[in-house]
Amino acid sequence: MTINLSSSSYLVLGLIGLRGPSSSYQLKRAVERSIGYFWPFPHSQLYVEPKRLAEAGLLEESAETEGRRRRTYSLTPLGREALREWLGDPGTEVFQVRNEAELKLFFSELGDDTTVPRLAETQVRYHQERLEEFQKTLERLAIVPDLEKRVAPLVLGVRIEAACLSFWRDVGEAGVAGALARSGAEGDRHGDDGRRRAGAGAGQEPAMPGPAPGDAAEDA
Repeated sequence: MTINLSSSSYLVLGLIGLRGPSSSYQLKRAVERSIGYFWPFPHSQLYVEPKRLAEAGLLEESAETEGRRRRTYSLTPLGREALREWLGDPGTEVFQVRNEAELKLFFSELGDDTTVPRLAETQVRYHQERLEEFQKTLERLAIVPDLEKRVAPLVLGVRIEAACLSFWRDVGEAGVAGALARSGAEGDRHGDDGRRRAGAGAGQEPAMPGPAPGDAAEDA
């Protein structure tokens, strides 16, 4: 039986490949302590996807005959082959950020004078706590042998949280304009404007033409 494999499919195959035979509940617990920090998804899939993969021959299902009659799944040779083919493909989806704080910041000019400061204060607190949590976990796991590859995404998580914390601190201390100035974006923007004007003066088209009159609000 041939089925379409999604990221959730590979997540299940990968976890069972690392952990060995696992129940859906054990997979859920493993996700909460590891992958869930950077790959959030409905945990209900961990009860549906293993069964689907088992029906396709990628996992082998076994059930207890007594007690809770818990179902356990293990990786089959076909499942291991599918996992290796996926890992052998270096292509990935475009990195995505779905952050409601950024969405609110984008529309903040429709709020009042307290919108951005209060948003920044909340985000500084959130990212500070998350950064500290990541750092503590990293310190605990970094000394465990043979976990380097599993811990590496946490290092990336620490760097991302540090960057978010720095950004929101800038917004809180200096406002949006100050944050832009601190990042060098304001200077880059003026430099680009100057280069575009110079290019246009030489008979060249601007690198990024502005919107037509009346279109600015739609293209913000």
